[in-house]
Amino acid sequence: MTMKIKGQTYYRTAEVCQTIGISKNTLYRWLQHGVLGERERRDRRGWRIFTQGEIDKLKVEAGRITVSGRLR
Repeated sequence: MTMKIKGQTYYRTAEVCQTIGISKNTLYRWLQHGVLGERERRDRRGWRIFTQGEIDKLKVEAGRITVSGRLR
């Protein structure tokens, strides 16, 4: 379920994972590796929330291919 805060639409972890087609474990691992940088947003309950721009960055990450252990 999306949420609006001060006119900005945010998405919860489950929505992000479903949209991109990844597991929560994969998302958390990518976040630990800094795919979105150091910034992290959370709602008043402490749940992670993401913007559409962040989802787009994660989609790019999901489409990356590794060859011989190196990213291309």
